[in-house]
Amino acid sequence: MIYLLAALLPPLGLLLNGQPFSAIFNLVLIVFCVVLGLIFHVLLLVPSAHALIAVHMKREDRRHREVVEAIRRHGSPPGYPR
Repeated sequence: MIYLLAALLPPLGLLLNGQPFSAIFNLVLIVFCVVLGLIFHVLLLVPSAHALIAVHMKREDRRHREVVEAIRRHGSPPGYPR
């Protein structure tokens, strides 16, 4: 659901994902891309792409931290080389 929100309303999707600085940057990016998007239409997709990539990276970072914390708490899996 957050990916859909990030694609359609990029700053709001970033804010709800806990990334306020990325949301502010995305607002600036939207203004810049709307102005230049009148000439180069593909630039209109840049803010949405930025939001989708930022949301994905934040989720991967959370997943990585969870795995590292589980390894610290419970030890490495059996058969895993040290």
